[in-house]
Amino acid sequence: MKGSLLLFTAISALLFGSLAAPSAFAQFQSGGVSSDSIPDGSSWYAGEGLKQGDFFSYSMCHVDYKECTNFEMDLWIKGDKQVGSETKWLAEVAVFDGKKTIVGEMELGKIAPEPTGGSPELGLYRGAFKSSIVWLSAFATSDDSSGGKGPKKFSATSWGKIGNIGGEQVVPMKIETITVPAGTWETVQVGWKTGGVTSKVWIVDDFPFPIKAKTFTHVSEGIPPTEYEFALLDYKENVQTSPIAQYTSSADQFLAAGCDTDFEKEVSVKKPTNNFDYQIHIFYGPEDPVKGCEMQWLIKFISKYDDTEFLNQVQFDFLVVDNNLKPLRSIAQEEGRNYLYSPSGQYILDMIVNEEPGTANYVVWVYGLAREGIVPNIASDYLKIPVKIYAPDGSIPEPVKTQEIPSWIKNNAGWWADGSIDDNSFVQGIQFLIKEGIMKIPPTTQGSGGSNEIPSWIKNNAGWWADGSIDDNSFVQGIQFLIKEGIIKISS
Repeated sequence: MKGSLLLFTAISALLFGSLAAPSAFAQFQSGGVSSDSIPDGSSWYAGEGLKQGDFFSYSMCHVDYKECTNFEMDLWIKGDKQVGSETKWLAEVAVFDGKKTIVGEMELGKIAPEPTGGSPELGLYRGAFKSSIVWLSAFATSDDSSGGKGPKKFSATSWGKIGNIGGEQVVPMKIETITVPAGTWETVQVGWKTGGVTSKVWIVDDFPFPIKAKTFTHVSEGIPPTEYEFALLDYKENVQTSPIAQYTSSADQFLAAGCDTDFEKEVSVKKPTNNFDYQIHIFYGPEDPVKGCEMQWLIKFISKYDDTEFLNQVQFDFLVVDNNLKPLRSIAQEEGRNYLYSPSGQYILDMIVNEEPGTANYVVWVYGLAREGIVPNIASDYLKIPVKIYAPDGSIPEPVKTQEIPSWIKNNAGWWADGSIDDNSFVQGIQFLIKEGIMKIPPTTQGSGGSNEIPSWIKNNAGWWADGSIDDNSFVQGIQFLIKEGIIKISS
């Protein structure tokens, strides 16, 4: 059908002369576009129309920040700031990263709205902003003097070539009406092809920043991961009072609560997982985490065959579990996700310590290696990391001190299980443990005794306890049964 339409158009042009296409539709002009609303010659540059009182809110991510972990950035143009001989925009910024809030300032250039300074705590987020939302300033700026790129026409065949190997031209591709949380906009889709896929950024004429993007990292083989992605959540003009002033940085809140906010990930743990399927190298800090304060982890997934080889596309979760591996907390679920994902095998995790003072069992639970969105069809594996958690006053509850069970008692249990000693010798050993307070038995109603026969499952338990297959608690349940049945007599 498409070929027939082109043939009809060509024949019509020969018979009747060139026909003007309806101007309401976008026209492709060898890599450029135009329409009634975006006439030929219309141009754009990063920062176009930016003014005092503008407020923007973006949902965004960048591969250089936690491998494209999503966060929200709100930005309000407060006014001008003189820096030496240059006048810049001063923006107030709030970043919402999981449960963490970061508030500060950012300076933006006027020729190109790239961040050139600001609050140190915003450094990582400034980098993500520069490399995503204002990335097109590498091609289109307000001034073409002093090395500037100048505004770029939507009808241009190309805006320039991306720098990585194999990159193609950045070109206006088509006019498209799209909807983002901030509303519905008529946009020009600017794109480039790299690594076999097309990256796209949607911009609006006379609007300072793109309103949407989905781009990919250049790779020579395999599936290219996302480089950056963003969408405009909200936009307001002429905002006279700071919408950022209502927020307080989490770091200030932690500081007021007495938390250590200047810590390094100094503690290192390097172990294979429980079933030896993976090797995990973990760094965390602070060394002595406090309930209600921040804690950070760097998790590296490494091949069990080669310490220098990182695993790719790791699906996992970070859990808090009880002594029976029952999950008490899932970081993935707290973030509204089914699992955490690391395409490169390295993952930075920020969290607030909610666990009670004492020993917390943190677990890296590995579901397997697979592309995001595909469930690995293999058995999971895990690594447990016990960590002491402190109270805000610096204290930590002392664990209940229990006297070590003498080895001869477990030896007795093993010998009894395999028939080397009789029931009476075993019972005498258990009576000694309880009488001396070495084995703590929960309150148990003592039976009067109707039968002295010990069930076979008790003997099985004793054997498993002796070789470490079951814990003390499981064994104690068997002893409670013997007391209840009156087989073991304990004097008050």
